[in-house]
Amino acid sequence: MALENILILAAASLLWATTFRNHGRTWFMLIASVVVIFWLQPALPIRGADFFTPVATLVLVVLTWFITTDDETRKQRKNIIILAIVAGVVLLLNLTRFVPQLQLFTASRPPQLETTLLVFLITGLTLIALSRLTRFSASILTVGLVLTIGLFLLIKIPALSLLLSSFLRTLSGQSLTNVSINDFRWMGFSYVAFRLIHTIRDKQSGRFPSVDVGEFITYVIFFPAFTAGPIDRLERFIKDLRAPFAGLTLEAFYSAGQRLLLGLFKKFVIADALALIALNDTNATQVTSTFWMWVIVYAYAFQIYFDFSGYTDIALGIAQLLGIKLPENFASPYLKPNLTQFWNNWHMTLTQWFRAYFFNPITRWLRSWQKPMSIPMMILLTQVATMLLIGFWHGVTWNFTLWGLWHGLGLFIHNRWNDATKAKSAAWATSPTKLAILNVSGILFTFHFVAIGWIFFALSSPITSWQVILKLFGVQ
Repeated sequence: MALENILILAAASLLWATTFRNHGRTWFMLIASVVVIFWLQPALPIRGADFFTPVATLVLVVLTWFITTDDETRKQRKNIIILAIVAGVVLLLNLTRFVPQLQLFTASRPPQLETTLLVFLITGLTLIALSRLTRFSASILTVGLVLTIGLFLLIKIPALSLLLSSFLRTLSGQSLTNVSINDFRWMGFSYVAFRLIHTIRDKQSGRFPSVDVGEFITYVIFFPAFTAGPIDRLERFIKDLRAPFAGLTLEAFYSAGQRLLLGLFKKFVIADALALIALNDTNATQVTSTFWMWVIVYAYAFQIYFDFSGYTDIALGIAQLLGIKLPENFASPYLKPNLTQFWNNWHMTLTQWFRAYFFNPITRWLRSWQKPMSIPMMILLTQVATMLLIGFWHGVTWNFTLWGLWHGLGLFIHNRWNDATKAKSAAWATSPTKLAILNVSGILFTFHFVAIGWIFFALSSPITSWQVILKLFGVQ
């Protein structure tokens, strides 16, 4: 989000919290979240795409709610009212195509109204069809899960993304001459997909709480956390959403304000300043000395931390103005003495999500085999697979694959090293000085391991990444 977007959202949240308090708070968060996903969606070269990607987000969220909620909740009359209001907001945004002065919340002129109405009609018919198939709910959940993952891969795999861009250009009658994988950028979909997968898996496990469609939409696209997280859990979010909100106390205001200002300073002062010298594809090929290569790698390591943790602080601060306490996402990760602790404190909600929905289930499945594999092999397989998936979450490219392998193998080596040296380390570190030496050396080693791994993350080509690593150690 740009600075002006953040300031407007913070001011609107503060105004509502201090003026209306609990009156209409849930409606404000719902409607604001719907408007914001249109407002933040960047302009796209494909005609109408920057309007219909937010519409598609809403359709996916509603369909997921429909297949995961129980019959009693689904049939409540208030859900129809909520859906009508959400549809009304979208139609109002669509109608601004006729009044250019009011096109404040869409990246470009909205498409023809008839197309949006057709999308609503198809969605409504789909809901009616699903309502007649409730006895096949287990199959529907599986289909929903597969389709969500498939859509995620369609967007993240460059070759598939290019095909999608070509298809959408053809559909809209545009030339394929300048087609690119960057033609179709679905703002916030990575986080939306994880929240949808979380709710489908929880429904399959019998842990899905009963929520109306408004609560579910607000949870999935909650505007402070829509673009950069953190990844909240529905059951936790709903407790805050339903809790009485008497108004913004002075203490809560100071706490939220401090968090917001800290996030703004991290992102727009420190991170943006570091970005001027941080590692990227351009300066990776221009820097020739080992010293300056280390400088730009260090700059990137700190830039990505202050940028990401800054956005998290901003999200937590704005949410706190509305009485929502989002989960923490960072806890001084660069000060941790080993790679396992680093990942327990970097993007914590993502790590916890993968631990709950992939690492733990796959570990239990491997242990259930009649002839279980050896513990070291199991650890290697699960840790590498988990980190590869986290890499793919950012993008299905060779560099993200290498980044995932780097951390997966690093976690495995640390696990084996820790088991082999734990007793010797404890016997040696018998004084505060020795403990400090052990801790500081662990912090330095872990930081540099992570910093070198960021090379794969920051660059687009494995060849360029390898050249940077060689320059770091004076080989090239």
